[in-house]
Amino acid sequence: MRAVANTVKTGGTAALTEAEVRADQARYQEVTCRSALNRVEGMPFNWTLNPYRGCTHGCHYCFARRYHVQFEMNADDDFASVILVKHNVAEVLAREIDRPAWTRDMVAFGTATDPYQPIEGHYKLSRHCIQVLARGRTPMGIVTKGPMVVRDIDVLQEHARAARGTICMSVPTVDEDAWRTLEPGTAHPLQRLRAVRALVDAGINAGVLMAPIVPGFTSSRSKLERTIKTIADHGARFVGCNVMHLQDGTRVHFMKFLEREFPSMVPRFERLYVKKYAPDAYRKEVQGLVRALQERYGLDKRKEADAEHASTTASNDAEQVGFAW
Repeated sequence: MRAVANTVKTGGTAALTEAEVRADQARYQEVTCRSALNRVEGMPFNWTLNPYRGCTHGCHYCFARRYHVQFEMNADDDFASVILVKHNVAEVLAREIDRPAWTRDMVAFGTATDPYQPIEGHYKLSRHCIQVLARGRTPMGIVTKGPMVVRDIDVLQEHARAARGTICMSVPTVDEDAWRTLEPGTAHPLQRLRAVRALVDAGINAGVLMAPIVPGFTSSRSKLERTIKTIADHGARFVGCNVMHLQDGTRVHFMKFLEREFPSMVPRFERLYVKKYAPDAYRKEVQGLVRALQERYGLDKRKEADAEHASTTASNDAEQVGFAW
């Protein structure tokens, strides 16, 4: 990975001469990783796992855009068009969790890129990593916008028999205009929710993250209510939310996007996002509305039932935090 950064620093992304251009016009560069797990602090999990870097979903609000600068690439076009593929990640992961010192901590899967973006259909790296985690009886949580996750129901069931697992499908909104505008490379929201239904029907602990809720695009009461009702109708076992935050490269990209497509909204966003996060009062207002709508459509009862079930079936309470955030 360091070699990729050095190559791009001296010659730009054009210097990645081994990158393969595929039908989606993105360039895929295979890289050899020396470690699979990344240690983190201050989160409800201790380790992250990302088989890919960069994402062809190209969501304009994606917080992971800023991570692409680690490889001397930009958070704009490079993030969605130059994808790094850790071709040996499953083998490295197996060595790491086979160590006697491994304590089976929670692993967050897909924190810096989507593990089920389209290229996963070719490489199957996420599938292989789940199999490794199952053999190592290691709890995990997956965040994705990719309905392709249903392909791996068999290995997810295998993992569920071995350790605690949670699948979080990211569906910020079911509003089609907002979806087309903000998430140009993703599957239709209803396709993602049908995937949630299939996972739940297969006995997988699956729910939805309305993440992020984007002020002015997906934050109206009518859009929030329609989204939460649709989530409930598709059998999600839980729903969580957060309001968009803007930091570093993501902030620069998002503000450029607004200037280009919605210039009249720029002053409002500049006032709302003086800092990384929107003001506490605004975030609490949105989160309170979401909680009230959860209660209206019975999602709070499902969450309580899942928590009660978890408390009687899991041996380690720390594992149950999953992706509560």
